[in-house]
Amino acid sequence: MKLSVIRPAVFVAVALIAATASAQKLAPNQTLGFGDSQLLQFTYTQNFDCIDQPFDDLNFNGIVAAKDPGEMQTPICQVGTNPSINPPGQIGNPYITTEPLYVLVPLFSVNNDQNPNDAISCDNVVTGTLCGPALGSELISLFGAVPEAYKATPLVYTQCPEPGSAPGTCTMHASRLDLAPVLAQLGYIPYPPTANVFLPTPNHSHVVINADINIKAIWWQVIPVLVTSQSDWPTQDGSSGITSVKALLAAKNAGTAIIAPSNFFLFFSSYTAGNHGSMQMN
Repeated sequence: MKLSVIRPAVFVAVALIAATASAQKLAPNQTLGFGDSQLLQFTYTQNFDCIDQPFDDLNFNGIVAAKDPGEMQTPICQVGTNPSINPPGQIGNPYITTEPLYVLVPLFSVNNDQNPNDAISCDNVVTGTLCGPALGSELISLFGAVPEAYKATPLVYTQCPEPGSAPGTCTMHASRLDLAPVLAQLGYIPYPPTANVFLPTPNHSHVVINADINIKAIWWQVIPVLVTSQSDWPTQDGSSGITSVKALLAAKNAGTAIIAPSNFFLFFSSYTAGNHGSMQMN
C-alpha cells in the first residue's frame, strides 16, 4: 500500500522536474519571464531602442540632441525618463501606447555585502560605465551595501543574465543604463542631475500583464521596478514573490517596490513556457 502511494508521487515529481528543465532550455535570443504567476519564455527578434528626441538633453551638457551629434553616437538608456513617442512612431505617453515590461531589480542585499569587489566587474562593460570595486564602493555609499542587482554573483535567482552569460549583460539588451534621473528623483544625488550615472545592466527578472502572456513579437516599454524587500523577490520556479501584476501592485502599495518609466524599449514575443512551436516562429 505504501509503495502504491509513493510511486505516483515520485513519477509526478520527476515529470515536473523534467518539464521545468525543458522549459528552461533557452535559445541564444531567449529569456524567461513571469505573468499571472506563470513561467514564460521571451524570444527577442531584433535589437533594443532607447528613444532620444530632438529636444532632449540626455547627456546633461546643456545642448539639445538635435544640435549635439555626440549625443547620437552611443545609446543613452535612462531610468526615470519617459519619452512622448515609441519606436513604431506612435505619438503619446508610452504608458498608454505601449505594452509594459516590468523589469524587477533586486535593490537589496541578502548578506549586507560590504565588499566592493563583489560588484560587477569591468570585463564586459562600455567605457564610461561605473564598474568593479569603484561601483561597489559607490553602491555601499548610496544604499549601505552592494545590492544583489549589481553583484557579479547574486545570492538570488534572476532571469537575466540568461544562463551562461556574463554579469551586466542580457540578450538583445542595452549593456548599461543611466540611473541619474531616477537617483535624483529619489534624493540619492542632487536634482536636477548634471551628469549621467551609467551602471551595468543589473541582474533582473521580468513580469508582464495578464493580457500579454501569449503575444507575438511587439515593442515593449521597459518599466524598471526597484524591489527593496527580499521577501518580494520571485523564486526560480515562480512559487512565491512578484510573478504577477497583482503581486507587483501589492508590493508597490506596501512601499517595497518603486516603479519608474524609462526610454528603453525591447522587441520580443511572449509565450507560456513549453509552448515551443509558437515561440520559435515569433
